[in-house]
Amino acid sequence: MSLPLTKNRHLHRFHGGLHLPDHKLESTLLTILDVGVPPLLTLPLQQHIGHIAEPVVEVGDQVMKGQLIARAEGFVSAPLHAPSSGRIQAIEERPFPHPSGLPTRAILIETDGLDEWGPLPEPLPDFEQTNRDLLLERIRWAGIVGLGGATFPTSVKLSPGKNKKIHTLILNGAECEPYITCDDMLMREQAERIITGLAVIRHILSPNECLIGIEDNKPEAIAAMREALKAAELEATEIIEIPTKYPSGGEKQLIYILTGEEVPSQHIPADIGIVCHNVGTAAAVADAVIDGKPLLSRTLTLGGDALKQAQNVHSPLGASIHWLIEQIGGYKTQAKRLVMGGPMMGVPLRNDDYPIVKGSNCLLALSPEQAPPEEPARPCIRCGECARVCPVELLPQQLYWHTRAKDFDEVQSYDLFDCIECGCCAYVCPSYIPLVQYYRYAKSEIWSQEEEKKKADLARQRHEARQARLARLEHERKARLRKKKEALEKRGAGKADDPKKAAIQAALKRVEARKAAQTATAAPNGDST
Repeated sequence: MSLPLTKNRHLHRFHGGLHLPDHKLESTLLTILDVGVPPLLTLPLQQHIGHIAEPVVEVGDQVMKGQLIARAEGFVSAPLHAPSSGRIQAIEERPFPHPSGLPTRAILIETDGLDEWGPLPEPLPDFEQTNRDLLLERIRWAGIVGLGGATFPTSVKLSPGKNKKIHTLILNGAECEPYITCDDMLMREQAERIITGLAVIRHILSPNECLIGIEDNKPEAIAAMREALKAAELEATEIIEIPTKYPSGGEKQLIYILTGEEVPSQHIPADIGIVCHNVGTAAAVADAVIDGKPLLSRTLTLGGDALKQAQNVHSPLGASIHWLIEQIGGYKTQAKRLVMGGPMMGVPLRNDDYPIVKGSNCLLALSPEQAPPEEPARPCIRCGECARVCPVELLPQQLYWHTRAKDFDEVQSYDLFDCIECGCCAYVCPSYIPLVQYYRYAKSEIWSQEEEKKKADLARQRHEARQARLARLEHERKARLRKKKEALEKRGAGKADDPKKAAIQAALKRVEARKAAQTATAAPNGDST
């Protein structure tokens, strides 16, 4: 089904979804606050999808703002830079906001209050005359990842491969989840920087068109972006208002809304010629290319009724949640629930000691009145509401049953990995079953099993390679012995044919013959005496 929006553009409605109370007004009453630098920064090395970054500093080192402190390991990875100047206090295991709840290695910087910059690469303001590979390398150096929450390395996403022609570039400004307004405020206040970043990305990909999707509950952001786009005079670029519905900000959902194209199961948008980036990511690209600055900070929403004042802040990476909340006035009441992210897809936190990371777009502090009730799960009544609201058109009930039975092969047959973990199914479940938690558990178990299988396969390959090597060495040893024996036999045969040796042998035989004759002659004479 499609809905005409303008004379030339039609929007498409995806299956399912929800209309939720947005709770966005509270955090958009004030401008973005630059909170400065805290006395301690905690920087997890795993702030992106892919291989964990590797530290290049040691405890006690003095670092400058923007200095590389952890390098990328492998193609799908991202480096990490010091958000401020100071001293490396420790490199150790620390908790970080992640669904697993497990700690990870982190670099701790004791800041010196000077916030002094170190050497930076040359800015590239004339990016349209710059080689695309150089721009990609600059974006990779800057450590930019998807700032909408996915944290996939941006340089990888901008390298779809020579055989994939990108015809459509989409900039995601939908920001559909309740409470979160950091993209909204960023578009209001820094629209020019976002459009500049879009121009850089456009130059790298050379798409036929650029579409900027923004939900229609953000009129100020839409107006600011249109003004900036008009000033930039970008061709074949259009800002499109889309209906407010959760989860319209999901990558595949937004692509379908704007283009009507569906990304096939187990595929990525680049496979159908489309690339989608968040508006915050575009702003970070502008910083890296135009100013030569790595990703050191981000804008995020501090929201929820447990705070004295909800507000968007610009924070250095590694700042603690507790410190950030203090900068906006602190708590109004004790928070019953802390969530990194939105209420639908966020990660529950045990306390407010966790650090801000690259994927942190929101921190919710909810009072007992606003936090959803923690009802015990009840048996599934097979009402089918979960399937009705699933935006990916999966069968959540079947996924749930097979996950409970730990039948992970069957779970995958129901396209588990197409689940975007939006939480719509759990939200409408009358039995209060935490469906998304089951799906996350199933995914982690499958990944663990695959990892174990890879390790087992690697061990088997190593064993087989060792056996083959030992067999080869034994074969080579026997071959050497055989050649040596043949050489000795050949040498002995050669010596037997030597004339001098033959003459000696003949002389020895004659001597032996004379001795034998003398012995035979002497024997009778001896008998007669």
